[in-house]
Amino acid sequence: MAGTGVFAELVDGDGVFKYYSSGEWKKSSSGKSVPIINPTTRQPHFKVQACSQEEVNKLIEEAKTAQKSWAKTPLWKRAELLHKAAALLKEHKVPIAECLVKEIAKPAKDAATEAVRSGDLVSYCAEEGVRVLGEGKFMVSDSFPGNERTKYCLTAKIPLGVILAIPPFNYPVNLAVSKIAPALIAGNSIVLKPPTQGAVAALHMVHCFHLAGFPKGLISCVTGRGSEIGDFLTMHPMVNCISFTGGDTGIAISKKAGMIPLQMELGGKDACIILDDADLDLAAANIVKGGFSYSGQRCTAVKVVLVMESVANALVEKVKAKVAKLTVGLPEDDSDITPVVTESSANFIEGLVVDAKQKGATFCQEYRREGNLIWPLLLDNVRPDMRIAWEEPFGPVLPVIRITSVEEGIHHCNASNFGLQGCVFTRDISKAILISDAMETGTVQINSAPARGPDHFPFQGLKDSGIGSQGITNSINMMTKIKTTVINLPTPSYTMG
Repeated sequence: MAGTGVFAELVDGDGVFKYYSSGEWKKSSSGKSVPIINPTTRQPHFKVQACSQEEVNKLIEEAKTAQKSWAKTPLWKRAELLHKAAALLKEHKVPIAECLVKEIAKPAKDAATEAVRSGDLVSYCAEEGVRVLGEGKFMVSDSFPGNERTKYCLTAKIPLGVILAIPPFNYPVNLAVSKIAPALIAGNSIVLKPPTQGAVAALHMVHCFHLAGFPKGLISCVTGRGSEIGDFLTMHPMVNCISFTGGDTGIAISKKAGMIPLQMELGGKDACIILDDADLDLAAANIVKGGFSYSGQRCTAVKVVLVMESVANALVEKVKAKVAKLTVGLPEDDSDITPVVTESSANFIEGLVVDAKQKGATFCQEYRREGNLIWPLLLDNVRPDMRIAWEEPFGPVLPVIRITSVEEGIHHCNASNFGLQGCVFTRDISKAILISDAMETGTVQINSAPARGPDHFPFQGLKDSGIGSQGITNSINMMTKIKTTVINLPTPSYTMG
């Protein structure tokens, strides 16, 4: 169970989960806590510390000091500790998964998978880091016109310093380690600010890194209200890089952060374009999987289907048949559709549904909601004047827009302010490549639903969907900078061979 066994020291005498600093689990001097509401019961389930700005400042200062020593730690030792943390994440997948079920209503099987996947990511990152960071570059001056070979240039990748990692609620463990592991293998220290929903799962994950034996102060995890410590964290002068995954809060962060590297993934309105020659069974299966997995609460969920009119009726019937087979209920029961994360999220989704109904969308199922639980809903004959055509519902509601040309589908995709991923279904690979090139998104999937991963694949968005690129190798590189050392020779020197 959460907060028991090896995790017992995470909880104080009042049942409030502690924050992590200086290699220790601590109570906040503020005396305040933040409740975490169970999406299923809509009642408080956990509490975490409400840290103060003074506590944040202290742990960032400690992170700065710890990073200097960590940067001198051999790569193989860094990798060794990461492998230990990865093994511990897998070993303790059950309590971590329990937290995910209770905090964010993630289906039990998917919750356990997230813990295991996170361990795999950390191990892969350890191996990749040894390779990527173990090689430098050697250059000679006479390759540039007008120069003799009198200069040798050595380049190496060096750490940035203190990395601030802010993961989202929907993958609070996996998207945390996707920031933590690259930062650590590259020689950085890490300050983690988990989302409120998902904070306890993240604290359990951090304890696995603690048990692995990382140096004190190198890893910190601070909990609290964003309104009280959010700006203080993101604008702190000792933070050297911010890796953020979430919503449009990231845009505000990017405007305030100053001259530091940013890695941002801020959501999407992922379009699925269905051509008239598509395998409709394949497309329907991927639309349902892509649109309704984890109740549509994924940045890479299918958010709008753009289908050629000639095959629209057939596709909609196939999707309807598959939607009818989705189970709806408790995350503990491994239901396909579980409650969305907060009541405000459910209210926002309902607002999109009401707007679509008022403007004449065809409801393929009856709209049904109980608390935070919304039954899966397919909306046909959606038009561009409806909010659901453009806004990201982050819930189990999927709009279908009928198009009369490929160009119309591409235009709708590119008119969005988002540009995370998209997909196209066709049997003609030449058409698929042309459409992929025309779509203004960071990734295009051909004959499959959008997806983040495998975790070593590049993952990035265009426009309001983000800054920079993720994926293990890209994250390692992003969390380093290049340093050069130039050796100047008194006379030209050439190797004869």
